[in-house]
Amino acid sequence: MKNSVLVAMAALLFCCQDKEAANNQKSGNPVLEGWYADPEGIVWDNTYWIYPTYSAPYEQQVFMDAFSSPDLVTWTKHEHILDTAQIKWAKRAMWAPAIVRKDNHYFLFFGANDIQSNDEYGGIGIGVATKPEGPFTDYLGKPLISQFYNGAQPIDQFVFNDDGTYYLIYGGWRHCNIGLLSDDFKSIVPQRDTLFREITPEGYVEGPFMFKRNSKYYFMWSEGGWTGPDYSVAYAIADSPFGPFTREAKILQQDASVATGAGHHSVINRPGTDEWFIIYHRRPLDQTDRNARVVCIEKMEFDGQGKIKPVTITFEGVAPVPIGR
Repeated sequence: MKNSVLVAMAALLFCCQDKEAANNQKSGNPVLEGWYADPEGIVWDNTYWIYPTYSAPYEQQVFMDAFSSPDLVTWTKHEHILDTAQIKWAKRAMWAPAIVRKDNHYFLFFGANDIQSNDEYGGIGIGVATKPEGPFTDYLGKPLISQFYNGAQPIDQFVFNDDGTYYLIYGGWRHCNIGLLSDDFKSIVPQRDTLFREITPEGYVEGPFMFKRNSKYYFMWSEGGWTGPDYSVAYAIADSPFGPFTREAKILQQDASVATGAGHHSVINRPGTDEWFIIYHRRPLDQTDRNARVVCIEKMEFDGQGKIKPVTITFEGVAPVPIGR
């Protein structure tokens, strides 16, 4: 009898330890297997999603994968949700996806061809699907934005949903534009007699992202060069999506003991909470190839004044966070 009690107690202790270990399990960084960059993180219903750039030489960047997770720890790969077989005008360099859901459809915005002037064909296009994992087809049959406005290269697009009003925020070459998308996403609606208003803050290079918290607009971007160790993320706060945006601080950057080139990010808010996560790419310390980039996740927190606290990049990542917990 005594032995059976001891066995039962040992089994109970092992079970509790095993459960504690499971609860303490973390995502680890990187969270995705393979070379990926420019991650767009978002929540659809009870699932987290990441839509990244496939990080490879431009001529090989002709498709996009997506990844889904119930808890930010376990990820499922959805291959070739969009590629140049569907987007006939895209030849290479498909970059930095941004996605929104509207009228029971998913609209995936992307950059393609890395155009260097108005004389080249490419820019920002849109794929459309009825499921978040696609497959996506060409919504317009041509780029939505194919010209340089205010000096901004038409890349690194982000679609900001401000309570049902959709803005396209984009731009490389140290210029950032914002424009109002038409209701059907087929054009840009002119404002004050111009298609795009420039909202470039100090230090801006590329990779814009915007979110709203406590009625304030947080505008974030990447600084430095994407191939170097100084790539990083800074932010500003304003009362309007048009700014003016005055740079607050740098909140994500390399750690020489962990990784370099931490930048081009997005942010996820767990629905119904004030829990926030930053998804970004970085370059492992043992890599020098510019395309050797991996996707990572960290917690992102705010101080009492609503300022974003500096983010520490880690190998551990985040603990499981089911949406409906």
